[in-house]
Amino acid sequence: MSVILDGKSLSLKLREQIQVETQELVSKYKKQPHLVVILVGENPASQSYVHSKEKACIKAGMKSTVILKEDTITQLELEEIIIHLNDDDSVHGILLQLPIPKHLDEEKIINLIDPRKDVDGFTDINVGKLNKGRSDALVPCTPLGITRILEEYNIETIGKHCVIIGRSQIVGKPIASLMLQRNCTVTTCHSKTQDMRGITNQADILVVAIGKANMIDETYVKPGAVVIDVGINRVEGVITGDVDFDRVEPIAGYITPVPKGVGPMTIACLLENTLTCYKRMESCKQ
Repeated sequence: MSVILDGKSLSLKLREQIQVETQELVSKYKKQPHLVVILVGENPASQSYVHSKEKACIKAGMKSTVILKEDTITQLELEEIIIHLNDDDSVHGILLQLPIPKHLDEEKIINLIDPRKDVDGFTDINVGKLNKGRSDALVPCTPLGITRILEEYNIETIGKHCVIIGRSQIVGKPIASLMLQRNCTVTTCHSKTQDMRGITNQADILVVAIGKANMIDETYVKPGAVVIDVGINRVEGVITGDVDFDRVEPIAGYITPVPKGVGPMTIACLLENTLTCYKRMESCKQ
């Protein structure tokens, strides 16, 4: 029987701490932390995520603005919105909700965001800082949430073998950098990896972020391993992860559930990043 890594409870604890700190800093700086989210188009999943982020910001005592744009918006029009937000001193965080329509140059738009306001940690500057191990990097929210879970449960990383399934810019690559900084030996698996089971069975810590429902069963997992499931899939109306929880949970040492695992920590860490941007920007004005 494994220990369930309760990201939901931890996220509430972190959000309470952020709320208290926000109140103290608002009294000091006489200004609320302000997050602006840009949503292009009418993707239902994106709309749901943005609504959750908006509610979380307001509850934490932060100002939340959502800019809604039709999916016919041009590259130039979207760039002009980003430039305006960069120049607005009342805005501390800027988030472009992904995905965006294919006619838009996602990389160019993301890199137009002021790195000091890049709460997603997706700009090349913050990616470079993360890969260099710099403490001033803004870290993508989901990988940051994973590290917060490991810290909360006192899971040892030094000298451990961490295997990551998935190499996305959003999760796979940044969590690899973070685990290296925590003195893990890191292996990344992906769609071209040979003998994936042989590799994952060596993992002390297994992070799964591939977007395939229930792909990872007990044959991929070493008994006693820490299993972090980043996947969110909907199967016949039921939300499930990339890990077959019922088959893996009996042999894992620790495991995150889906839902109530990594997902809630992503939003909590978005608030954390927004507060970090706010503190840095407002302290420089004193």
